[in-house]
Amino acid sequence: MDKLFDFAFCQGYDGKIAYLASLCPEKWSFGTNSDNVILKNYVDYTFRKLQEEGKVLEGEACAIFNTGLFTPHYEPIYAYFIPNRIPGRQKWFLDGFYGEYQLAGMRVDTTHLPARANYFSDPADLVFDTNCKIIPQYKHIFDDPANFERLPESVRNSSNKTVLFDGAIRRATLMIAANYKTAVPQYHMGRIQLLVPVCLCREDIPDLALVVSKVRKDKDGKSPGGNAYLGHTCLTLNMAYNNARLIARPDSAWLRP
Repeated sequence: MDKLFDFAFCQGYDGKIAYLASLCPEKWSFGTNSDNVILKNYVDYTFRKLQEEGKVLEGEACAIFNTGLFTPHYEPIYAYFIPNRIPGRQKWFLDGFYGEYQLAGMRVDTTHLPARANYFSDPADLVFDTNCKIIPQYKHIFDDPANFERLPESVRNSSNKTVLFDGAIRRATLMIAANYKTAVPQYHMGRIQLLVPVCLCREDIPDLALVVSKVRKDKDGKSPGGNAYLGHTCLTLNMAYNNARLIARPDSAWLRP
């Protein structure tokens, strides 16, 4: 799949992204920054998913894709491209981001506008099954250098890392039982996974997000590993938010930009 910048010449991209952020106002930067990095990641990965699904509409006069975002009045927002006039470059030029009303005013045929990306078929995949336990992959979490560096320094230096992590997972399952929105869905490698808060230093402040996925069932509809989620890896909270935002803006008390 092409990246957006391979598909189109995106001159003035920062300004166009800033305009898109004004059409769909939410916090698109981490902390006190104003770089719209969350939105840039969102647009790039959404474009790739739409290419995979064959939902980037290309004609002779223009190309369009559905960003999956909405204005405050719930009007879908589209990326609109015109032919690139610079020879030897990308086929398309990113003209900008527009709502359906704006596209119609630009004499774009809005009869068959492309659909949004589809990340799941079963809504049940978006909700953590509290009948399942979490089995973490400690070898990867503790032995992989990139994962290990994401742990707080006090935990990295502790001789009780496993005990601390086990306690954090038990607390996370109680948090999910009290509020199912605690487990936040993300899309990765063609399937839905869930992000679970891991509070290691303080019981009320997450340090990391544990990525979990339900044990796949076999052909007979049984789960060889029993009722369980596998805890694959840990992400920083910024990484987790970027991944979760692809599906929807997280509605949780702990995962915020």
